[in-house]
Order: sequence, then C-alpha cells, then structure tokens
Amino acid sequence: MCAGFTMGSFIMVLGFLATFYVYHLEKKKRENGQKIEKFLEDYIALKPSRYTYADVKNITNNFKDKLGEGAYGTVFKGKLSNDIHVAVKILNSVSKGNGEEFINEVATIGQIHHVNVVRLVGYCADGFRRALVYEFLPNDSLEKYILKQRPTGNENYSLSLEKLFDIALGTAKGIEYLHQGCDKRILHFDIKPHNILLDHNFKPKIADFGLAKLCSKDQSIVSMTTARGTIGYIAPEVFSRNFGNVSYKADVYSFGMLLLEIVGGRKNDNMNEIYYPEWIFNLLNEGRDLRIYIDEVGDGMIAKKLAIIGLQCIQWHPIDRPTMKVVVQMLEGNEELSMPPNPFSTSDSSKTNTKMPKRFMTTLELETIAE
Repeated sequence: MCAGFTMGSFIMVLGFLATFYVYHLEKKKRENGQKIEKFLEDYIALKPSRYTYADVKNITNNFKDKLGEGAYGTVFKGKLSNDIHVAVKILNSVSKGNGEEFINEVATIGQIHHVNVVRLVGYCADGFRRALVYEFLPNDSLEKYILKQRPTGNENYSLSLEKLFDIALGTAKGIEYLHQGCDKRILHFDIKPHNILLDHNFKPKIADFGLAKLCSKDQSIVSMTTARGTIGYIAPEVFSRNFGNVSYKADVYSFGMLLLEIVGGRKNDNMNEIYYPEWIFNLLNEGRDLRIYIDEVGDGMIAKKLAIIGLQCIQWHPIDRPTMKVVVQMLEGNEELSMPPNPFSTSDSSKTNTKMPKRFMTTLELETIAE
C-alpha cells in the first residue's frame, strides 16, 4: 500500500514537472513571438515584403533546391518570378538568441541599400516559422575562390589576383558604409570569405548579419557578454579585454585576416604547423616574393599591397588598426606602403604585456558560430 502510494506520488510529481516544463517552453515561445511582432510593427514603414510560410514554400518550390546550411538555418534557391531569383534562409525553429538573429538581420540590412551589401527582399514571421528572403547571387561566396584545395570536377573556381583585389576593395567599401554611411553604425562581427557573396559580375556583397550590433556613431565602445564570430577571424579584444575595448575595429581585424587569406590562398583554421599571418609578415620583412600561389605576371605588387594592409589591420591592439575609411584609401592609393609594426611582438612597453599565443584562433575554446 505504502509502496503504491509512493510510486503514485512520484508519477504525479513527474507529470507536474513535465507540464510545468511544457508550459514554460510555450510561454517562452509566445514571448519571443510577441517580441518579434512588436519589432515588425515598429518596422512597418521601412519593411521589405512580408511573406507567409505558404508563400515561402511556393517561392522555393517546396524547398527543392538547397544551396547550403549554416548554424542558424538552411538556404534554398527560389523564384519570385521567371526573372527574379532569390535565396531563402529558413531559420532553425530552435536557435540561439531568442529570435535575436532574425531581428538583427531585418533591422540592419532591411533598411540599408549599398552596392556591396546583400539586399533583403523580404521575410517571413509566420507563427514560430521564420525565413529571410535575399537577392540571389549566382557565384557563391569568396571562400570558394581562395582556398588552396580547389573542389574537384570541371568547375572553374580560379580568379586572378587582380579580380580578388577588386573584391577586397568592394568589401572594404561595404564595411566602411556599415561603419559610417548609415544613421547608426553597424558592426558586423562575422566578416569572413564565407560571408562575402559574389554576383554575376563577381561584385562582392556582405551577407549574414545575424551577429551584428547597432550603435550610435559617437559610441566608440560596445558591450558584449560572450565572444561572437568565427575562429580565425575574431579580434583579440572580443574575448579578452586585456587587448582593449570592443568597437568597430573588430571588423577591421576580421577584414585584415580576409586579406591575408587572399594572399596565402588557404583557410586560417587549417594551419597545423605555423601561424601563417606571421609567416607572411616574415616573408615581407625579409623582402621575399609573396607570389606564393599566384602565377600571373606582375601580381607580386598586388599581393604585397594586400599583405601590408592586412597586417596593419590585424594589429593586436584596436588603437593601432586603421579605420575602414583609411583602409579604402590605402587600397585605392598608388603610393608605396611602408611595413607595419610586427603584430606578433609585445616588446612595446606602452602596450599591455599580455602575450598572445601565435595560434590562439585554433586552440581557444570559444562560443563561436559554426559554418
């Protein structure tokens, strides 16, 4: 009798806990949905088109053509008409940030227009289903064209360094616009080749604003509770305040790593033996040829220019990095650039004496965004 009573009580407690958990989960979902609806109501004057989930299924032909998959969702190719193709990102139903990534994307790129920023065509917020509809860019991302190991097959993923230089310049102009050209400064926090998409003329467009933060232009410091970004491109101050406060200079650092990756032709997170930005610095410092994986005659000067600017952008301390406006000026200028300070040396007594391991980007356990 006593044992039966105990078992019954135990089952009742379990049932109560399960009911409470489901209620709490549903309440959280409702709150997140209300938060997004309130945002969309405030946004109505500026909004792109709003689609239902049925519209999204129709646009993507019932999700027939999958383009890729990331941490926050899956991207499908779609059509608004015979002439207008789009890329539709279906956000995961359970994702980080309580809908923050959805609001970030719509709030940032939904109200800005720049030739080097991807255009948001529309969005879907239908119950708990959320999707983002972008212009379709047929040449994929920059990442495909700068990897040392090319995909096999008949595809031609080769671009001249001159074309890669143009892509780098367009990307720099896009970041400069985000930092200075909008009503509010937009910090991307995930600049990397994977997020630089290319149109039919290989013009670059910055994409994926799920980690972005907005701040006023006179605000030099932003608050951050956790490190955000992708290993290999995260600025030191994002995860350690010993290097300085987090600001728009974090995007400058990421762009510098992108430039060095163009020069080196390899991914930052696949280096096993050496920290290759330091390797590039040593090559420059010794006056050696930087045409590492480049065959075109005359491209040595382009490689050197990209490398010098990239090294200037990845200085440990944010105060030592240029603004994106200065970066654009350096890229467009014809004057010979001088060697930047060694980013990997801590001998300057005016700086903190924090020593950063050469391969910190591949060894630290950070909360990062997987591709």
